[in-house]
Amino acid sequence: MSKSLVVEPAEDTAACCAPAQVVLPGWQGSDAVCCAPLSRGPLSPEQAEQVAPLLKALGDPVRLRLMSLVASRPGGEACVCDLTGEFDLSQPTISHHLKVLYEEGLLDRDKRGVWVYYKVRSQAMTSLGALIGYPGPA
Repeated sequence: MSKSLVVEPAEDTAACCAPAQVVLPGWQGSDAVCCAPLSRGPLSPEQAEQVAPLLKALGDPVRLRLMSLVASRPGGEACVCDLTGEFDLSQPTISHHLKVLYEEGLLDRDKRGVWVYYKVRSQAMTSLGALIGYPGPA
């Protein structure tokens, strides 16, 4: 099962978080971790450990471009077969990169026949955006 980063409404996180904090679900059996967006306060070492793999997954140029290609497709969904022509890489290599994004909770996948379709996990992207969003100078 993939992990994910989600923003919970304030009423759902009252027991754990202050309003407007980002909720990071438990990772590898741990409890959920709450943290404020980066512009509101520093991350703890535990919070940084949870967020770093997501950013690392997006830190690869191929994976960042794959996220963009999937997200920009109608419905935020694309088949591996739709993406291979965009790169000078083999289909297995593209599939590997998509699997990394899936395992980090950034994409969902659905096998249809011999092809796998990937869809952007909007909650994960919203949460990641909320976490790293910077409101500008006060």
